[in-house]
Amino acid sequence: MNKSLRVLFHVIVWIALLLLFMYMASNGKIVYKTVVVFVYFGLINIAIFYFNYLFILPTFLNRKKYWWCAIVLFALVLVSSFVKCGLAYYFHDIIIKRDSGKHIMAFWDYFMSAAFVSCLFIFLSAVLKFVTDWFLNEKIKSNLENEKLLSELAFLKSQINPHFLFNSLNNIYSLAYQKSDKTPEAILKLSEIMRYMLYESNEDKVALADEIRYLENYIELQKLRFKDNSYIKFEITGEAKDQKITPLVLISFVENAFKHGIATDKEVPISILLNIEPGKLFFKTINKKSNQNKDETGGIGLQNVRRRLDLLYKDRYELHIEDKNDIYNCELYLNL
Repeated sequence: MNKSLRVLFHVIVWIALLLLFMYMASNGKIVYKTVVVFVYFGLINIAIFYFNYLFILPTFLNRKKYWWCAIVLFALVLVSSFVKCGLAYYFHDIIIKRDSGKHIMAFWDYFMSAAFVSCLFIFLSAVLKFVTDWFLNEKIKSNLENEKLLSELAFLKSQINPHFLFNSLNNIYSLAYQKSDKTPEAILKLSEIMRYMLYESNEDKVALADEIRYLENYIELQKLRFKDNSYIKFEITGEAKDQKITPLVLISFVENAFKHGIATDKEVPISILLNIEPGKLFFKTINKKSNQNKDETGGIGLQNVRRRLDLLYKDRYELHIEDKNDIYNCELYLNL
C-alpha cells in the first residue's frame, strides 16, 4: 500500500469511528453536545495518537533513548490532559456536569479520566507502530532471503555452464586429435547445447520436453566420443506434454554417469531412465564405475544439483545415491 492510500485509509477509519461514537452517544440524533464531545476531544486524541506514532516513537524509541521517550510521553499526557480539562470547563454545561446539571465534576477526577484516555491512545499508537514495524521487518527479511537465494542460484547455475563446457571441449579435442570425421557433427551438437544453456534456460521453469531434448543432444555428443563402441540406454516412459521443470537439473546426473562410468561395456551399459507422470518425475542413472575417469576439479556437479534441489524443490524431491564397489546408481523423485 503506497503512502497516499495509507493516509486515505487512516482518514476514513477515524471519520467512521467518530461518526459511529457520535451516533451511539446521541441515540441516533446528532446534536450540538455530541459534536462538541466527539469532534473536539476526538481530534485531540487523534493528535496524541499520531504525535506518538510519527514523532515520539521514531525519534526516541527507535534510537534506544528509552528514558527520553518516557519523559516526553509523560509530558504529552500532562499537556493533553490539561488541554482537555480546559476545554471541559469551558464547555462545562455539556461535559462535566453531573446529576442533571446540579454538580460539576471535580477537576482532579476529570483530569485523571482525561489522562487515562490519553494513555489509551498512546498505547494504541504504540501497538500499531510495533505491529507495522514487525511486518516491515519481516518483509525486508524475506526480501533479503529471496535476494540471497537468487544470488546463490545464479552462482550455482553459472558453475554448470563452464563445468559442462570444459568436459565437452575435452571430448571434441579427443575427436579432433584422432582426426575423426565426426568432429564437425560434435561441434554442431555442442553449439545446439550451448544455445539452449545460454538463451532458453534463463527462465525459472522450462518445458520438460525441451530439457529432455537437451539431454538427448548431450548423450549424442558423448556417443560421438566413443565412435561405435558405446553402449548407452536412454529410455523415456510417459508424456512430457505441458509439464515444466527447473532447467539444467538433470544434466548433472547424466554428466556424472559419463565422467565416472564405463560406456563401452556391453554387459553393463550406462542406463538413463526417465518416467513421467502428471506432476511427477522419476529419473534414474546406473553406470559401471571406472577407476580411470576421475574428476580433478572435485566433482562439483552433484553437490551443485543437490543444493539447487534444496532451494527450488524443498520437501518436493527425494534423491538417493547408491555407491557400490562396481556400480553407481542415482535415483531422483521429483514433484514438478
